[in-house]
Amino acid sequence: MQPVPSNVVLLVEDEPHILFLLSEYLAGEGYQVLQADSAARAFEILATKPRLDLLISDYRLPDGVSGVMIAEPALKLRPDLKVIFISGYPIEIYESGSDLARAAPVLAKPFSLDSLRSQIQQLLAG
Repeated sequence: MQPVPSNVVLLVEDEPHILFLLSEYLAGEGYQVLQADSAARAFEILATKPRLDLLISDYRLPDGVSGVMIAEPALKLRPDLKVIFISGYPIEIYESGSDLARAAPVLAKPFSLDSLRSQIQQLLAG
């Protein structure tokens, strides 16, 4: 009997302690987690990994890059990719003018791990 493959999550977060905490949590929940601490690393992963199920991205990233700037081209490459934004400044996401920003779930930091789990389950089930 073949083991069921776990969902693959690309986690984009520039704060090392948050990246570590969320990665450990998601791995403990059974997800395969790919970590990116910058937009450049996120794009490298998007270009080289054949399978991704979910992108969880901080909105504010170094060098003036936003999570939306990562998610929009990612969805062009992978239309089935699910997206969650996390931010300490969630209003900026809504004010970005992006249709994706208005459609994707946003978790305001600090958020509970239970709310993250619930949001992931809803997205991946749909």
